[in-house]
Amino acid sequence: MPERDGTPPCARLLAGAVRDGVCPGAVWAVGDAAGVRSEGAVGVLDPARPGEPARPDTLYDVASLTKVLAVWGVVGTLVDAGKLDPAAPLGTYWPAAAGRPAGALTAHHLLTHTAGLPLRANLRFLYGSDPQDVRDGVLAEPLRHRPGAAVAYTDRAALILGWLAEHLAGRPLARLARERVWEPLGMAATGFGPLGPAAAARCAPTEFDEESGRHLRGTVHDFSARLLGGACGIAGVFTTAGDTGRFLRGVLAPPPGTFSPAWVAASLRVGTGGLVPPRGLLWHPAPGTGPADDVWAHFGFTGTAMWVSPARDRWAVLLTNRLYVTRDPAPLARVREEFRARAFA
Repeated sequence: MPERDGTPPCARLLAGAVRDGVCPGAVWAVGDAAGVRSEGAVGVLDPARPGEPARPDTLYDVASLTKVLAVWGVVGTLVDAGKLDPAAPLGTYWPAAAGRPAGALTAHHLLTHTAGLPLRANLRFLYGSDPQDVRDGVLAEPLRHRPGAAVAYTDRAALILGWLAEHLAGRPLARLARERVWEPLGMAATGFGPLGPAAAARCAPTEFDEESGRHLRGTVHDFSARLLGGACGIAGVFTTAGDTGRFLRGVLAPPPGTFSPAWVAASLRVGTGGLVPPRGLLWHPAPGTGPADDVWAHFGFTGTAMWVSPARDRWAVLLTNRLYVTRDPAPLARVREEFRARAFA
């Protein structure tokens, strides 16, 4: 409910976060399958340009939200079409994985972060800068443990899933996401970077980059994604709160021509048995909630987050560029959990 002065509770919370230096600005929205219930923007686009406020159409580097906005959606269309069996070992139908440690994994292992892959990407350090060498090295890397034995979040899972989707569909991940997910859902502002000058001008900058001598703006922050040209399963998507809301509305009520209700239902339930922490398919239960709450989430390192709850017919998105201020995730984490509590009250 709004405060007595008419201010939405989420707006008051985020204005306080900006005032306290947690992030330069934030854009948010809360809604249901029918549309947006409340939304707003607070703070500035760039502290170096204090006259430019954050706006509803501000573009954000959403970091690991890419794993859901692009990879999860595209993989869902492949499963729905019968082109991908989540239970089949990769090596039985993907020649690049055959005979390598990754060949023993299934898509389900990757989707639930139970594959036993190394926890850190370290792509350039381990494999160099040639994309084919990187791919070969990732697929050949020894596993940390038997597939299915433990849950451990790793960027490499979505990276491999993105490559797998490209193999099965014969097109780049960026094109697959646009054609199979973003265009059907009306996400016209969403795309992989690097952004052109006009789009970059309305993009929230992230961390200071020693190499270029400026804050990254329109260029993905994630180093692995930059190494691979700006588009991969790990990160690289730039989008708005409005477009993220359109995606989440699609999760609650999938329209024809994109991923199916069956894929959503399979994804938004625990797929890791009794392992801890519990995971769905790339989604995870929101911190601070229990099974009865049915609130699922994904977060991004740059300061982004999204939540969805089929049981409550509710979704929420919070986009910030907190990385402009600090790498310490704790201050925003506290704000983020309070935002989720208010959005799903």
